[in-house]
Amino acid sequence: MIQEFKKEFFAFRNGVVADKLRAVGDPHQVIMGCQLADVIAIVGHYDKNEQLAQALWDNVEHRECRLAAPMLYPVEEFGINTAVEWCQSVESVEIADVLCHRLLRHLPYANDLWEKLRSNDNPMVRYTAWRMLLNLLIMNRIEKSDELCSIVDKELETAQPPLRQVLGSIAEEL
Repeated sequence: MIQEFKKEFFAFRNGVVADKLRAVGDPHQVIMGCQLADVIAIVGHYDKNEQLAQALWDNVEHRECRLAAPMLYPVEEFGINTAVEWCQSVESVEIADVLCHRLLRHLPYANDLWEKLRSNDNPMVRYTAWRMLLNLLIMNRIEKSDELCSIVDKELETAQPPLRQVLGSIAEEL
């Protein structure tokens, strides 16, 4: 099944986009340069499937597989331990953004996940946690409060890009 995805990604490959992603330091060994809309269209032909999503996610060297995985994992089967593992293995801002938008923000325990990961030592895990919080705020799934404003302000004091941009967006939402 993974090979079917790779064939479809190959059909939508875009060398210009792939070259630009490599030039800016995308960490993946295999980059087809598919636009996100193309990945969404490809994934749309498949039913959600935990095993398939996990197999795609485990394909860490392939950008498009990593983008597709969160779109195929059934929300109701995505346990908190798996969520933590996935967040800990995020390798780029793009993957974090798609993971948050397509899967994490829909989890019933998303706020607990944010609490668990927001102070993680790994900068990409922190980014993922805060990006998820931004999604939750936009969806009105988390209450705006003075306490949350204080937490964001404190985090902003030491945040580096790209986390600084996400925290700025959160501050605007609050």
